[in-house]
Parts: sequence; C-alpha cells; structure tokens
Amino acid sequence: MVLAGFVFAQETQMPGSPRPPVSQCQLVAEALPSVTFASFSAPQLPARPAAFAEHVTITFLGHSTFQITTPEGVEIATDYNGWLRSARLPDVVTMNKAHSSHYTLSPDPGIANVLHGWSDVPGEKALHNVIVGDAYVRNVATDIRSWGGEFEPNGNSIFIFEVAGLCIGHLGHLHHELTDAHYAEIGRLDIVMVPVDGGLTMGADSMSRTIKRLRSAVVLPMHRRGPIVDSFLAMFDDSVDIERSQNSGFTVSMRTLPKKPLILVLAGV
Repeated sequence: MVLAGFVFAQETQMPGSPRPPVSQCQLVAEALPSVTFASFSAPQLPARPAAFAEHVTITFLGHSTFQITTPEGVEIATDYNGWLRSARLPDVVTMNKAHSSHYTLSPDPGIANVLHGWSDVPGEKALHNVIVGDAYVRNVATDIRSWGGEFEPNGNSIFIFEVAGLCIGHLGHLHHELTDAHYAEIGRLDIVMVPVDGGLTMGADSMSRTIKRLRSAVVLPMHRRGPIVDSFLAMFDDSVDIERSQNSGFTVSMRTLPKKPLILVLAGV
C-alpha cells in the first residue's frame, strides 16, 4: 500500500478555500483494482527512530471513544464526550451530535482542535481538512435520525484519520447505509470503527453490508456490549477472522495489517 507524506504544519481547510490537503486514502481507492500495493518511506518525513516511525496505537476508552496515538505522539480522541478520557489531554477531538454520549459543547479549553461532525447551519455539511503533526483528519458528512424519528440532513460525520500511510475511519452514529458518493468520498479504509447495536444506529444486516463493501483489514466494533455484538459477528462467514482481545488497545502499521480481514473485539466492548 502506498505511504505518502503531507506538509507537516497545522492547517485547517475552510469552506471555499481552493486547495484542501491531498487524501492518499482517496487516491489509492480511485486506482483500484489496478493499483500495485507497495510500502516505501516518504523522504519529506522528519527523521524518527525506525522502530517507532510507522506504528500507530489505537485504544478503546469506552462507548464510541477511541484514542489514536500517532508515531509523532499526536493524540486523537473520537466521539469525545468529556467523560471518557485518556491520561493525556488529546491534541484533536472529533464529535458527533446524535446523542450526548458522542459529544460535549464544553470540551476542555486546552484541546487545540475540536472538530464537530455537524454544521452550525442546519442542513449544511461540516467540512474539516486538518493537519496536526503527522496526522491528517477529514470528514464525510452523513444524515442522522433525530429522537422524533425524522432524518436530519448532514447531522453526523464519518471522520477519517490518515496516519503513517494508514487510513483509519470512525463511522460515528451512522443511521443509514452509505451511497456510492459516500464511498467515493471515503476512499480506502484500512481500519474502521463500527457502531454495533442492532438498531439504534443501523441493524446488524445493514451494518454488515457496509463493512463488507468497505473491505477494511481491521474492523473494530463499538457502541454496545454483550449479545448484540455476538449478533453482529454472526453475520460474517469464515472469509473474515474474529478475535476477542484481552487488551483495550493494539499497535498497528502498514506492514502489520492482517492479510485476511479481521474483526477485533477489544476489551471493554
């Protein structure tokens, strides 16, 4: 798979700005299936010890919050709600407003990058293209279902984290199956964090179809525990490996991605 570098200075792409950062996840996906996968080092990357240059650590903190630690030590927290926290204040937090457990309107003021998955203008898409250290964070807007049952256009976002050549996606509180346009915006996802709850987001059957189309190497269930997770796992045949970990986190790189798709149930899920 292709490992490419970015300009490593913080940059936020605002609506109407002409040149967003280039997404390697989209570029590689557009070239499939004819692309030849390879791994190489981008010369513009700052020098780092070889043992740590490509490794990303992902830790499940609870519900739909994961901590992503990049090779340069940038800390990212997904669906940050203010009460599921890591030992260190994150550099970047992403949020989705479907439920209060997925966001907070009063995050710690020390967090430099707070990315809402919704726009302050109802119906408009949130747009994020942010580079922090060695991480590029972008989003793909989707709809959500309100408590009254009606759909709210563009009220949720799938956040995508491009780190050390890996494409890591968090589906947020996804309430509907994705369109071809969504898949094109997303591109390749090597690792995907999936809400598994049997219906609060999408039913297990709909979610399993979404996962099969994304063809990610690693699938991380989240959002619910117990029998509902088992129902989700039962939707897959032996073309997918299933592992229940005793750890809440793991370390991964481009070179250590499993060859066969893996659903990894981390401790606490």
